[in-house]
Amino acid sequence: MLKYKNFIGLGIAGNFALHLAQAGELEEFKDIITADEAAPKGMFPFYLPQPVNNAKEILNTYPLSSDTITLPKENVNVQAEPEVGLICKLEYINNKLSKIIPTHFGAYNDCSIRVAGANKISDKKNWGIASKGISDSLFIIDKFSSGGVMDNYSICSFLRRDREVHAYGEDVELNGYSYFYEKLQEWMTNQINTQKDFGPLEPLSEYISTCNNPKEAVISIGATRYTTYGESTFLKSNDEVIIIVYNAKKITSDEMLKSVQNSSYDKINMSVLSQKVL
Repeated sequence: MLKYKNFIGLGIAGNFALHLAQAGELEEFKDIITADEAAPKGMFPFYLPQPVNNAKEILNTYPLSSDTITLPKENVNVQAEPEVGLICKLEYINNKLSKIIPTHFGAYNDCSIRVAGANKISDKKNWGIASKGISDSLFIIDKFSSGGVMDNYSICSFLRRDREVHAYGEDVELNGYSYFYEKLQEWMTNQINTQKDFGPLEPLSEYISTCNNPKEAVISIGATRYTTYGESTFLKSNDEVIIIVYNAKKITSDEMLKSVQNSSYDKINMSVLSQKVL
């Protein structure tokens, strides 16, 4: 899973209602003022393909895996974060980001350390190799707007522990994201160009410029809500995290659960990310 090693890796915080409260992160964003109440709180880097002087060195470690999550050496709580990941082309005018064009989407795990008082969001996002996840099976985006293929898709997630399967994140439509389609595209472009080094946020335009304006990005667009089980359950060795983006017009919730229980997946209608926790 080194195919995205030259891509910049970015994530969005607070793009699904109630997730930040469940993750215990509202306090960190108390001083962040957004355009409207539903707007995401900001963006963060989880991987920089080149060294950046003002960024932490660990962000140069490629963290994506399609089959493994390696827990930190420190004794800290870690949660999976079920998300939609976008593969995007980046366009620039006069060395300034002008457009983000999503080309593919699928299951993504923005696995995160749960620790209070972290200096930056990214401090909890990349602790080394295999600290993140993206499915090796993605869907092509016909158009990133209403009426496109993504209208049909939902996301769900599970944790297999001691041979038992538990729903980890809620089963929700992709349209449930606070910002999506053109509104999200515009917001991301503006956020990257204007975000300052303030509170938990970092100056992304400076990072991108230092990385020589990468032409492609992996962008995770925000974690969905946890179930009661997921909200209170942290990962441990031998768990299996399963995140699925699926065509809800073709697959029912009951069929989805049976697929997970049997580890038998419809690769045509599902983007599956299954990661063993080490």
